[in-house]
Amino acid sequence: MLTALGWGAVAALSLTIGAVLALVRRWRTGLLGAVLAFGAGALISSVAFELAQEGLRLGGPWSVAAGLVVGALSYFLADRLVQRVGGRQGGGAGGLPLAVGALLDGIPEQAVLGIGLATGQGVSVALLVAIFVSNLPESIGSASDMRASGKSRRLVLGLWLAVTVVCALATVGGYALADAAGGSLKAAIDGFAAGALLVMLVDSMVPEAKRKAGNRAGLVTVLGFAVAAALSNLT
Repeated sequence: MLTALGWGAVAALSLTIGAVLALVRRWRTGLLGAVLAFGAGALISSVAFELAQEGLRLGGPWSVAAGLVVGALSYFLADRLVQRVGGRQGGGAGGLPLAVGALLDGIPEQAVLGIGLATGQGVSVALLVAIFVSNLPESIGSASDMRASGKSRRLVLGLWLAVTVVCALATVGGYALADAAGGSLKAAIDGFAAGALLVMLVDSMVPEAKRKAGNRAGLVTVLGFAVAAALSNLT
């Protein structure tokens, strides 16, 4: 259990690191867009090679499909709630959709890490690195937008510390769940993470990367995909 918590903390720590990086320096718009694009590519690779593929292996298409639907709807509804609350407060969402996405895909993604540890598969270095690398742009982009919208440093850092803690604890939850969870439930967890990620990518991360990085966004996205795909397919 302590091992699961330790590896979960390592994977989730990049969320806080990204927020700190956003707070200690001002990121140029083009560079921030490139970071977001790289992260988007890494997340697309994670969906393809770590979540959907593994889910199909564990439980088949129906379990993955059910998880995809629930994950997609969960992010969609949570994002709408964030946008509505932000609009009422007069400051806009200010990076909160990316934070919601990091939470909704981070919980099941790190639960998958814990399940792997509990079933004796050990730590998937590829998944660990993919989570760490893809977390950075999400938190950097979100924290930068939050600061630009007028939110305090304390609020931004506190939010990302909370997301980090919850995601790290999800690894412990996955570890504890492994004994009771069958292949179908594990596949649905993979599908949930994939569904939340895909909606977040299309609705928030990719458009933001394109807006900030311009025509370079596509090329950097491919680079992020290639790096993460190589890590995911390490043997």
